Amino acid sequence: MKRVAVINDLSGLGRCSLTASIPVLSVMGVQPVALPTAVLTNQTGYPSFTVSDYRPVIDDYIREWKQAGTSFDGITCGFMTGQEQVGEIERFLDAFRTQDTFLLVDPIMGDNGERYPGFSPELCDRIGQLARTATGITPNLTEACLLLGEDYAKLTAGCEEEDYLDRVAELGRRLCAEGPRFAVITGIAWRQNVVNLTVDGDTVSADIHPRIGGSYSGTGDLLAAVLCGGLCRGMTPAQAVSLASDFLQASLTDTVAHPTDRNDGVLFESHLSMLL
Repeated sequence: MKRVAVINDLSGLGRCSLTASIPVLSVMGVQPVALPTAVLTNQTGYPSFTVSDYRPVIDDYIREWKQAGTSFDGITCGFMTGQEQVGEIERFLDAFRTQDTFLLVDPIMGDNGERYPGFSPELCDRIGQLARTATGITPNLTEACLLLGEDYAKLTAGCEEEDYLDRVAELGRRLCAEGPRFAVITGIAWRQNVVNLTVDGDTVSADIHPRIGGSYSGTGDLLAAVLCGGLCRGMTPAQAVSLASDFLQASLTDTVAHPTDRNDGVLFESHLSMLL
């Protein structure tokens, strides 16, 4: 069985991060080995939450897993609490990443044209440095702009235009030119649709689905998890993103039919059979 190290936060309330990744990878026949970067009572979209930073114990994970002779087919990482923790993750990669281990980075930094609270320009720069060493990355459009120093407002002003996706694809090419083999720019709003756009070498693939409901927590985590599982199965990034897009579309349709707070995330559990 393929084994993947999943480095992300663990939130109690809210379907996101590890609570989204672990069931997805498990049902896809991949063993998820969790390394929490932080433990939250509920994910950060809620009006109130508490955070326990796990940076002080990451070295314990490295030591114990090395001692156990653990190896990984892939490593995927998401939320990080600060610049020091990025350094911890780099030490983890030095210890466990081999030539045959893919690295998938979700460069969590912001959304809707803004950095998340607490994500300083310096922290975003460190995350960008990590992203450039990855096999693949899964930024949303805001994060793609942050990684490249692009003006989000200027770019999205033309989101109704016919060539808008071509301009976004060019961002993906520039991201790949900085290091990653492929880039998936997620959750792109185009007319009445949501687009996940994959740039892999000379190939550009756009999965386009009608927009359903509003914005829900955890959709990026679910897509990254399906992509990670797909890579373990030998799928191309575009094939895995297509599967993830269909899975999210079904889950979002169910979520809208059974109204729930956006912070609670997407009702994906009853659609995991799509990933078997």
